Amino acid sequence: MGLMSKILGESGSSRNTEDYVELDANEFEMTGTELERQVRIARISDKQDVIDIKDAVYDGDVVVADITRHSTQDRTMEHISDELKQVANEVGGDIVQKDDDQLIITPAGVGISRERLGR
Repeated sequence: MGLMSKILGESGSSRNTEDYVELDANEFEMTGTELERQVRIARISDKQDVIDIKDAVYDGDVVVADITRHSTQDRTMEHISDELKQVANEVGGDIVQKDDDQLIITPAGVGISRERLGR
């Protein structure tokens, strides 16, 4: 299984924690370059978590949010999704749900392709 298959998954396959390698961000040295945008990782446990996500998107960052604590049929998740859709719309960005475990929200100028790369 290739690296991207492990990240994006394959139809019919299940992912295990052993499939992932945890990287220590402190091991990677940033050059003196100012970053215009960042990819931020978030976990949505309750409605309070949406505030930080909204702020990040308004600041121009891409957010990958873990929603595994919620069912996609959950009323709370419906409200959270609607709120984040509104934010993406307000900034001219994009939002997509990847499988049942992630939302990806982007700011203006960053779109999300609905087609997977490769086969």
